[in-house]
Amino acid sequence: MTSMPSTHRFTTLRRAGIGLALVGTLALLSACASPSVEDYAQERPALDLRQYFNGPLTAHGMFTDRQGKVVKRFTVQMTGKWTGNEGVLEEHFVYSDGTTQERTWHIQYLGEGRYSGQAGDVVGPATGQAAGNALHWNYVLALPVNGRVWNVRMDDWMYLMDGRIMLNRTAMSKFGIHLGDLTISFTKGSE
Repeated sequence: MTSMPSTHRFTTLRRAGIGLALVGTLALLSACASPSVEDYAQERPALDLRQYFNGPLTAHGMFTDRQGKVVKRFTVQMTGKWTGNEGVLEEHFVYSDGTTQERTWHIQYLGEGRYSGQAGDVVGPATGQAAGNALHWNYVLALPVNGRVWNVRMDDWMYLMDGRIMLNRTAMSKFGIHLGDLTISFTKGSE
């Protein structure tokens, strides 16, 4: 067995180091390129959950897997009620396969566009920050999948389009692996 000359080993190690540095730099740049809720601070109309999630709402949505295939569609009838900075949002889901689900959110406005929330199938607190027409909401959902429960990280972005319509896009992940997306259109008022 012949050994590599020391200059060749140095060049190989140097190239590997440059490659790792490049990969690290690209990862850092992509992390820095993520949107910030402050990017939307000047967008109008301004989103205030206390106003938008107050009264009846209807939502239509779908789950897509990581390949983009629609896995399930749903409709949600909601009613929100606020007393000062404390809100309750009741959600009644009907899925395309005929199953139903109920969820009740307890939301608190913390000031300066910050929100906190809890629900029965949410692990720990949900946290949110609003600026302009956008809200960035993060939480872990205990999601039933094939007879088991997975704790799935929900990276939720909501955008108020006008006084009645809000769009929502959520990236779902577990252990940092992207599982799929949730897309919802909210309409203020009942249908």
